[in-house]
Amino acid sequence: MILTSVGTEQQALEISEELVARSLATCINILPCLRSIYRWKGKICTDSEYVLLIKTRRSLFEAVSKAIRELHSYELPEILEFPVGHAEPDFHRWVASMATGVAVEAEPEPEPSFD
Repeated sequence: MILTSVGTEQQALEISEELVARSLATCINILPCLRSIYRWKGKICTDSEYVLLIKTRRSLFEAVSKAIRELHSYELPEILEFPVGHAEPDFHRWVASMATGVAVEAEPEPEPSFD
């Protein structure tokens, strides 16, 4: 699992949708309205942020990290990997089968039938 934080809900949605579309993640939980206090460039800052919990394969960390840096507005985005010690087997298989790193084209909407 990978964690990152962003400054707006819109950016949380954009990064999440793009990672799933690229098959770099199976599922992403967006945790809203967290308060972050940090030191940046000599100043203590306080901001509201959204945290993304990204379910993916460990082997895709570099690709996910690269995509986050490409899409993120922060100069230095937080990108942390947390190994998962145990997972429910069916959930684990689902994550592994969906996070392939190979983008899948969205299936077209079926044409309406007027029969």
